[in-house]
Amino acid sequence: MQGKTNPITPQGYAALRARYDHLLGKERPEIVEIVSWAAGNGDRSENGDYLYGRKRMREIDRELGHLSRRMKAARVITPAEQPDKSRAFFGATITLADEDDNEKVVTLVGDDEQEASAGRIGWSSPMARALKGAAVGDLRVVRLPGADKEWEVMAIEYA
Repeated sequence: MQGKTNPITPQGYAALRARYDHLLGKERPEIVEIVSWAAGNGDRSENGDYLYGRKRMREIDRELGHLSRRMKAARVITPAEQPDKSRAFFGATITLADEDDNEKVVTLVGDDEQEASAGRIGWSSPMARALKGAAVGDLRVVRLPGADKEWEVMAIEYA
C-alpha cells in the first residue's frame, strides 16, 4: 500500500479519525498512568499490571501508526459528487442479479471501511474490480478462489 492513495468516504474517514482520537486521547493516557503506577511498585519482572500495560501500549502505538499512515494516504471522495452516475465507481450502491435471479446489493467503499456482512465491499476487492465502470445491464464476471460467478448490473445509485 506504500505510495498509493486510499479512497475513502467522508463517513469512513470520520470513523478512522474517531478511532485515532480515542486511542490517543483516552486509552493511551490511561495505560501510561497504569504503567507509571505499576513501575513505582518495585520489581517489574513479576508485575502483571506493568507487563500487560507495556504490551497494551505497544499495541496502541502500532495501531496509531497504522491509522496515521492510512489517514495520510486518504483521499476523501463524496459519492454524491460523482460526475457520471450512470456507471459504477467509488461510492456506488449497485443492485446485482446472478444467473438464478438472486439479488445482491453492494456498495463500493474504501478498503478501511469494508464490511461484507453489511454489503460494503472494499474498493480493491475482486468484486469491486469487476464492477468498476459497469453500467446498468452489463454482465460482469467476478473471479473468486472457488469459481467464477457472473452478475448482471440491475441498478446503480449514489447516496
